Amino acid sequence: MRQRITPINFIKKNWLLSGILFCILLAALFPKFGSKEGPLKTEYSVKYGAVSLMFLISGFSLKTDSIFDTFGRYRLHLFIQIFTFVFVPIYTQCFVKFLSIFGINGWILKGLITVACMPPPVSSAVILTRAAQGNETVAIFNSVVGSFLGIIITPILLLFNLGSTTIVPLFGTVRQLTITVLLPLILGQFLKIFSNIKGHRLPLNSISQGALLFVIYTTFCDTFLVPETGLSALDVIFTIFSVMLLQVVLLTLSFKIANYFKQSFHPSDVIAIVFCATHKSLTLGIPILRIMFHGYSHLSQISLPLLIYHPTQIILGGLLVSQLKDWLQSKKNKKLPV
Repeated sequence: MRQRITPINFIKKNWLLSGILFCILLAALFPKFGSKEGPLKTEYSVKYGAVSLMFLISGFSLKTDSIFDTFGRYRLHLFIQIFTFVFVPIYTQCFVKFLSIFGINGWILKGLITVACMPPPVSSAVILTRAAQGNETVAIFNSVVGSFLGIIITPILLLFNLGSTTIVPLFGTVRQLTITVLLPLILGQFLKIFSNIKGHRLPLNSISQGALLFVIYTTFCDTFLVPETGLSALDVIFTIFSVMLLQVVLLTLSFKIANYFKQSFHPSDVIAIVFCATHKSLTLGIPILRIMFHGYSHLSQISLPLLIYHPTQIILGGLLVSQLKDWLQSKKNKKLPV
């Protein structure tokens, strides 16, 4: 007998998605509280607090053997990085050619191409992979590697795709990634190996997802406080529709293509691929756009696709978590002896 679906059951099964929607509502009602100028001091509480906490928990939770095993899986890593930095820009160029037929604002189309050239984020893809019970080690490795590669590859991609480029702040980006990602991961591993708290009952997964929700809330607070862009309502609607369509297609293609290579990728790897290969970094993207198009009157129009892409990937990711988790469980059940 099938369990009756009630609002309570839906929230329990999709609590991360429910939390994301609640954070969006909260940010819409109280945007100044969680903004950069607000009392939460997000430049410290998010960057060095919530994000570092997520990776500290990841470092504590990861099996040391799985870390060393991940280093040798070069085919999997190549697939993710090639999809991120080669396939996505090429596909987006074709997608933009199609959209130009409908007379969409040319600066918005440039903004879509810019988004496609960005590296993956180091937080949302990892936490969503973990929430869907995917291969978290692979997600962490490729998010970190992708972010470092983006320092070099993103300017080159922008040069080829837009005919203009910029110098990414190398030292600042490396320093931030080291402090907020690598050091917490290493510290988490040291705590796991050398501490006496291995038998803990702390809800680490819930704490980590709670930290992600805090990041999402503050991100949306800043999004809702963005000044008027000067775009028409039709331009904004077209941008939202274009970004959602682009992401849905990329999520579907990444899943289908990765799942095709069943002999090379485990189902848990496929989940990591879906999130890591399609997500794009707002943290690195916005500074790049501000450097590239400083003084341009069209900066707000170029930035709009990235501002929409970031929250949309989180919302769509939240929607996919329970489906991917069920899909993974079905794959495991097929392998069980009858």
